[in-house]
Amino acid sequence: MVYSKFLSKNHTRRLLMSKTVTYRQAVRSFGVLPFLGRIVKLRYLFLGSAVGGGVAIHNKYENFRNNLPDLSWMKEYLPEDKYDQFYSKMRETYNTINAPQIGMIMNRFSDIRNMAANYLENLKSNTEEGLNNSLVDDSVQMKDGVKNTFLSQANGPVGSKPMNDKERLARLQDELMNIQLKYQKELEKYEKENKELKKQLLLQKEKLRGGKIRKIKKSLIDMYSEVLDELSEYDSAYNIQDHLPRVVVIGDQSAGKTSVLEMIAQARIFPRGAGEMMTKSPVKVTLSEGPYHVAQFKDSKREFDLTKESELVALRNEIELRMKNSVKNNQTISNEVISLSVKGPGLQRMVLVDLPGIISTETQGMAQHTKDSIARLAKVYMSNPNAIILCIQDGSIDAERSNVTDLVSKMDPNGKRTIFVMTKFDMAESNQFNPDRIKKILEGKLFPMKALGYFAVITGRGNVNDSIESIRDYEEEFFSKSRLFREGILLPNQMTTRNLSMAVSECFWKMVKESIEQQADTFKASRFNLETEWKNTFPKLRELDRDELFEKARGEILDEVINLAQIKAKEWEDLLNKLLLDQSSNYIIKNIYMPAAQTDSLGSFNTTVDIKLRHWAEKQLPQKCVEVGTLALMQEFEKLITKEQTKKNHDNLLDGLKEAIREAASQCHKWDTKAMDSLRVIQSNALEDRSVPDKQSWESAIVFMEGMIREKLKEIQDQIKEFKGPSLKERWLKWKNFTPDQILRSATINELEKLQKSFDRLKQHLDRDELTAVKKNLQAQKIDVDEEFINETWSYVYKQNFMLKKLSVCADCRNFFFYYQKGFTEQGVECQDVILFWRLKKMLNITANALRQQIVNIEVRRMEREIKEILDDYAQDQQFKKQLLTGKRVELAEELKRVRQIQEKLEEFIHALNNEKN
Repeated sequence: MVYSKFLSKNHTRRLLMSKTVTYRQAVRSFGVLPFLGRIVKLRYLFLGSAVGGGVAIHNKYENFRNNLPDLSWMKEYLPEDKYDQFYSKMRETYNTINAPQIGMIMNRFSDIRNMAANYLENLKSNTEEGLNNSLVDDSVQMKDGVKNTFLSQANGPVGSKPMNDKERLARLQDELMNIQLKYQKELEKYEKENKELKKQLLLQKEKLRGGKIRKIKKSLIDMYSEVLDELSEYDSAYNIQDHLPRVVVIGDQSAGKTSVLEMIAQARIFPRGAGEMMTKSPVKVTLSEGPYHVAQFKDSKREFDLTKESELVALRNEIELRMKNSVKNNQTISNEVISLSVKGPGLQRMVLVDLPGIISTETQGMAQHTKDSIARLAKVYMSNPNAIILCIQDGSIDAERSNVTDLVSKMDPNGKRTIFVMTKFDMAESNQFNPDRIKKILEGKLFPMKALGYFAVITGRGNVNDSIESIRDYEEEFFSKSRLFREGILLPNQMTTRNLSMAVSECFWKMVKESIEQQADTFKASRFNLETEWKNTFPKLRELDRDELFEKARGEILDEVINLAQIKAKEWEDLLNKLLLDQSSNYIIKNIYMPAAQTDSLGSFNTTVDIKLRHWAEKQLPQKCVEVGTLALMQEFEKLITKEQTKKNHDNLLDGLKEAIREAASQCHKWDTKAMDSLRVIQSNALEDRSVPDKQSWESAIVFMEGMIREKLKEIQDQIKEFKGPSLKERWLKWKNFTPDQILRSATINELEKLQKSFDRLKQHLDRDELTAVKKNLQAQKIDVDEEFINETWSYVYKQNFMLKKLSVCADCRNFFFYYQKGFTEQGVECQDVILFWRLKKMLNITANALRQQIVNIEVRRMEREIKEILDDYAQDQQFKKQLLTGKRVELAEELKRVRQIQEKLEEFIHALNNEKN
């Protein structure tokens, strides 16, 4: 701006006019002596001005060079050769910075001195008559010399065609722009070298300190971004999260808003598409300065190196994947915010939110009402009174086709927080025949929308593979030659994304400083109200949020798991014996005992039993016992949890969570496969032992046999009773009637019982003659059933008679141990059944003991690890915790926790902000 003011057109004209006036005043007098006096004065004036100006400029230049910083202190931390190389490079660069007028002034000073000497010699040699002619000639020569002295720099090289004022002004503007670009590039180069030196300096200091890692202090913008993250997750009726500043990037689809953000971030970080909608959810980008150009998601520890193309591709793919995952229920866009931080050298500190582009028409494949959803989402972000609206306008199309300006003007009619950006300015300038139209746009006179500032940028050249550096070079080169810039329509501070970035950052921080205190006060009041409500509603309870309640439940559940190992051995074995008997009694009676009992001799009975038991022990028994062990473990675990719930002052808030974890543990717990092999060996050995050691064992076997038979007999009798239907008492007192099936079953059972009395011994199956006889007897009663129905009913009648007969065997064999011990088996009593049940009882007892040891020593620990894994998974699932931990108490504690966190982060940020001001 200083150069432009100095070299402006009006200033140049005033300079020329002032010199011309001085010359004309000098030649108005015609007297010899007065004129000679004035010539002498004029000589001193020229000599004094030239010498004084030259000395002043030279002194200023020398002072500028001597003000270079002393960098000798860096020798302590940098190698000697690198320091000398860097310092010499800086000196060489500054040596090239020469005052452009010194050489010209010194040369012109010599010419003027020679001219004045020649003039004095002419005065001495000429007569007074020729004085006027000589004076006129010399005056013309002096006028041309003075004019050439001050204008030769603007007119170009000596001997070239003279330029008019307009050409000189254009030439000066070109030189000004070239100088600005040159020094801007030099500054950028030194900034990069300075950052690299700082990094090396820090590394050198760490080495001198012994390699201790220094804790990096959190930057101001990172602290502010964390506050915004907390607010975005906080949901309350006050909508306080919408009152903190952020830069909202909004524009029409494909207007270049994402490209503007990439130019500000200095990296191609967003997915690309050919005219299709790529931004499908809000993306919050936190920009901050750092030594390395990296990007990182809020919920991830991975850092993407933005200097590598492979990392950029991975970052773009990750953003695209997150956008797709956020869009649910067949929608096109999502309200879910993707939070990303970008750090790098020279980045302006601010928080930007990239929104989906505004559309005018819903195309095929878009969900219904997508247009309204995008506009509604944009209004939500722009309605924040402290949000800075970065309005992006496509400069390559007619302004009337834009949808975004009307939307922005409605949300910010006074333009107090809007910054207008025209993208694709190179296309706009080449396509625009009326420069005044662009001027009106950049002055805010074409649209009804008002703004704080208006900018023109170029964010690409039509090639998606162009790097940010190449685009920036193209942008600066274009604006340096821009016709609109030369004509004064476009001001220097309105051009390039660099100026835009600095202006947006300045506006952002100004808004932050003006609004942050008010937001902190709002949260202080909200916290006070919530704490008062808690004290009045839950005066004796601590303020535990969902995470803290979950941790409390975690501790109680793991304590109950440990208590499983404290249960007495007898309790475990009694439970296991009961469960084993319940699970195996049906198989023992139906598949082992009853088939063996149908044999004709004792040898056949024992052979059948051995075969059946061996097959059972090898194929099914171990797996069934493992299932029983798992069932027993889960039953005891549930019992301990239920027992805790019956205690006084029990907090039932965690019951649902504990039950869900218990069910998950029962589903995922798998018994150790090695235990199954060891069980198979133990059970096979136990079943091979046929000897009953003493009378007590004999009696216990009879009790075991009798108990199993009675239990089975009760089940069969209950089923037969159901077949026969209600008794006379039930029909009269409970108003029950026979069903058609019960009528058929009852008549069939009566006929079968009559038939059974004619048998000498029990028969498991009826032959055809017997079936025919029963069927005819039923038909005589006008009851028609098929043979299958009769056989099914006979199976229950047979089982009932079989169990009744075996109960009598139990009574007859109760005192038979003496004969068994002596080896006398021919006593008319069949007691081989007792030996079978002794073998079974012994096997079940040994199995129960083995299962108990497996549970206490191994399975409880494995279950503890499994539950810990389940708890760790559920701890990350906020939706799961929200479903199981509900109620006013939880919601109030959650809101209070959020408000406290936000207030603390706000206060921390305000403290850091005030320190930076100081």
